[in-house]
Amino acid sequence: MAGRGSGPDFVEALARGLDVLGCFDARHRRLTLSEIAAATGLARPTARRLLLTLEELGYVRTDQGAFTLTPRVLRLGMSYVGSLGLWDVARPHMEALVTQTGESSSMAQLDGSDIVYVARVSVPKIIALRVDIGTRFPAPQTSQGKVLLAALGPEELEAVLAEPSRSGLPAFPRPTPEEFAAELRTVRARGWALADEELAPGVRSVAVPVRDGDGAVRAAMNVTVHAAETGVDVLTGTYLPLLLRAAGDVSADWALWQSRPHSEVRPAAAPAPGGGTATG
Repeated sequence: MAGRGSGPDFVEALARGLDVLGCFDARHRRLTLSEIAAATGLARPTARRLLLTLEELGYVRTDQGAFTLTPRVLRLGMSYVGSLGLWDVARPHMEALVTQTGESSSMAQLDGSDIVYVARVSVPKIIALRVDIGTRFPAPQTSQGKVLLAALGPEELEAVLAEPSRSGLPAFPRPTPEEFAAELRTVRARGWALADEELAPGVRSVAVPVRDGDGAVRAAMNVTVHAAETGVDVLTGTYLPLLLRAAGDVSADWALWQSRPHSEVRPAAAPAPGGGTATG
């Protein structure tokens, strides 16, 4: 996986370290040095040095001859979410939506051909797929993914769909390009998308866009139900209007948050003993 960069400022060591972190997922929670070297295409000594560096920094730990990630890795993703201000804005609206529907709600953004969950308010229900912050799913099989894909231009959409999924899930049967293009046109026209047991049996969801201050679709927000408990008519007839209102409120608040006047001034250095300025 390493060796992709071509610019004069590309730092190969950093890319290799990120490749090592990218080896871990829900299906590969514990990996040996040999497995990581094979997955990244790195020599064992190089992979070992990177893993020991990541261990010293607190991002991985050694576990009975294998390596596992630590919760510190969450800081990398949460720094991104926090920098957007999206979770602070969305949380009260998502919590209110979950109270109204009694069903879980999540927010996701597009990363390649996958969606990545960036916010979630859940209810304790048995469902076929576990979802946490950072979970990836192939975008075409999800309601949120369809919303996000529908917002792309033709060339960008083609490039995104050509990328392989990094979700770690087995390949899904896809509709023909013509059928999927027609579905995305429908999503674009009506402003919401449905995924009816396309990702996994028993999982049914509806999603709508979340927009920034410029009106661009930056995320998708959904309501997920168990297909055996909730029919499509209830999902789209009862829950969808509530979801549309909540996503509209998130978009409006996010636009206000982005337009807030804000500056940051570092405090002056304290005077050093003797009248000088302390440095260090």
